Amino acid sequence: MTIALVYNVKEEASHSDPRTVDQPTIPSSLDSSASVSSLLTESSINDDYRSRVDDQYAEWDTMETVLAIQNALEERFVVHMIHADEEAFEKLRTLRPDFVFNVAEGEYGVSREAQMPAIFEMLQLPYLGSDPLTLSICLDKARAKEILSYHKIATPPFAVVSTIDEFDDLRVRFPSIVKPLHEGSSKGIYNACVVRDTVALEREVRNVLERYKQPALVEEFLSGREFTVAIMGNDDDLRVLPIVEIKLDAVPLEMNPIYSYEAKWILDNSENPLDIFECPARIERGLEERIVEMCRSAYQMLHCRDWSRIDVRLDATGAPHILEINPLPGILPRPEDNSCFPKAARAVGLSYEQLINSVVDISLRRASIALPVVSPIPTEIG
Repeated sequence: MTIALVYNVKEEASHSDPRTVDQPTIPSSLDSSASVSSLLTESSINDDYRSRVDDQYAEWDTMETVLAIQNALEERFVVHMIHADEEAFEKLRTLRPDFVFNVAEGEYGVSREAQMPAIFEMLQLPYLGSDPLTLSICLDKARAKEILSYHKIATPPFAVVSTIDEFDDLRVRFPSIVKPLHEGSSKGIYNACVVRDTVALEREVRNVLERYKQPALVEEFLSGREFTVAIMGNDDDLRVLPIVEIKLDAVPLEMNPIYSYEAKWILDNSENPLDIFECPARIERGLEERIVEMCRSAYQMLHCRDWSRIDVRLDATGAPHILEINPLPGILPRPEDNSCFPKAARAVGLSYEQLINSVVDISLRRASIALPVVSPIPTEIG
């Protein structure tokens, strides 16, 4: 059985150097060994948004991750590597693989995560993960939150600002957090994005509008604990993996209690990881059941398939709210990378290779494709 592994790779991670770590390029003056106070005054995370770190490729994988997926798949399948660029369509049309393992985030447009799955459907190729509609909706945080709200699934109150002219009519409660409407992987979510007055709110809204060329999501900032929930499966056969807590007390006191871009990509790195995750999370049974049921409902309401990761935060009363749904979950391979989906899988005894192959089996069953036994012979296209 042939599988096409379709992916995007970070620019700074060359094919000749798969050891490049999964983090963006940062200024030489910034590293995790520097004091937090100095980091807070450096251009990457200060209030001058025009000089912050370039996070354009934050969502993309490195070749280290892509090769780890390839190695896992090659335990059972013949694997063809296809980069999700403009040549991908013709390569897939020529190859006609039996199945596509898709981790491509895309680059341009608000529907970028849906572009490759739309090609798979045009070519009638079965593939891993959610369909183009679900991917597009989940990438538009406001649309996803509207659907959740309609189905009485709690999500923080929010507003969308599409132009600076709309700012004067904006009414929000402080503190709030400002995010790009169509991003993931903490892209555009900096320490300064938690705002407590109108001046900071306008600054961060302008940042999103001018830098990311998209609307700003202004969301009420919840003060409670934060969790992320990995789910595998389809229909009534859903498996919720152990809940991961983001221990916000591990974030330095000088910073806001969020897993921001600085915390995720600068302070927390594979050479010196923050002790910021706990899995299974230590929570009382009733709260765990509420979070699990809420996430199962959101997964089904948004028609997620095969796997997704859902972020949850508690309000001041301890009530859980869904922040966002990630139908293309990050799957960095090394434990020190602090990647939450593999972390949750390890908590139930699944190795990285077993996680990758388990989700393939889930997807093949959904597509009514018999699970084959093969002697893999790895090949590459492009």
